[in-house]
Amino acid sequence: MRTTDFAELHDQLRAVAADVLARGRVVDWSGLAGAGWAGLEVADGLGGAGATFAETALICEELGRAAAATHYLGSAVLAVGVLNTLQDSAVRNDLLSGIAAGWVRVAAVLDPGFTVSADRRLAGHAAFVPDADGADRLLVLATDHTGAEVAVATDGLIVTPQPVLDETRAVATVAADGIEVPEPLRFAEDRGAHRVRDRAALAVACDSLGLAEAMLAATVSYAQTREQFGRPIGSFQAVKHACADMQVKASVARALVREAVAALVHDDAEADADADAAVAMAKSYTCGAAVEVAGKAMQLHGGIGYTWESGIHVYLKRAVFNRSLFGSPAAHRQRLAQRY
Repeated sequence: MRTTDFAELHDQLRAVAADVLARGRVVDWSGLAGAGWAGLEVADGLGGAGATFAETALICEELGRAAAATHYLGSAVLAVGVLNTLQDSAVRNDLLSGIAAGWVRVAAVLDPGFTVSADRRLAGHAAFVPDADGADRLLVLATDHTGAEVAVATDGLIVTPQPVLDETRAVATVAADGIEVPEPLRFAEDRGAHRVRDRAALAVACDSLGLAEAMLAATVSYAQTREQFGRPIGSFQAVKHACADMQVKASVARALVREAVAALVHDDAEADADADAAVAMAKSYTCGAAVEVAGKAMQLHGGIGYTWESGIHVYLKRAVFNRSLFGSPAAHRQRLAQRY
């Protein structure tokens, strides 16, 4: 994801991820912490690995490739991303240490619809918040009375699970009606909240990339073994062209995701400005392409592709939900249109 210097590390990380996910698609919070994934981006002084988003993005890919049901997105990727962007404080460091150790599960609410008053009263509502149900603490991004974006760490909000078609993700509505909260936490830089939202969109794009590549591999394997009229269906021109189209979409998506991750990892001002466009390109294209690849995989598997036993429906429903999570392709293309 960054340079070839990290290729060996990333290969090892992929191998560990494949081993963990091969034991089952459902990985609980303690399992994520035990594998070291929860604390990947937590500083080593706080019990983490001191890695970057490049390594986190790789785990997101592998989770998408396995269509795994975990609390990783909301409780590790988003929460840790918010905490790392905040100014240094005892509350921040305690939460990061707890996440890395697996003692506490924190979810992040990134919806801009929350406000916190001068007397520390939080109000607002957000829908489709990943992994909020059952979290020990919630990090809520809100606008304070001065107009600045802050983060509030609290546990007194109303959390209501939301049923969605994608059974591999757990989302909920989060609401606050003027509840009293602790002192808000400040971002270390002006664009801190914006970078966190970019991380969220890119993490979902990485997940979609992994599931698209998984569907491509499964379809090619099936086309090589399934016979019709005495020969593998992969020898038919129509099937070859369809698989080639899937390959092109996956390859373009990987290139866009790679560039977006590199832009987001760099912390200089120029790269930060470029990251907005790179993330919008990766999210809009990859999440749309993943839906098309999963749909084509279901079609090329024939009748068995539409059965519950094939498992393709799991990937298709996850791809569809990813497409709308943290900005639809149309919304991100609108960002690009405004930029250029």
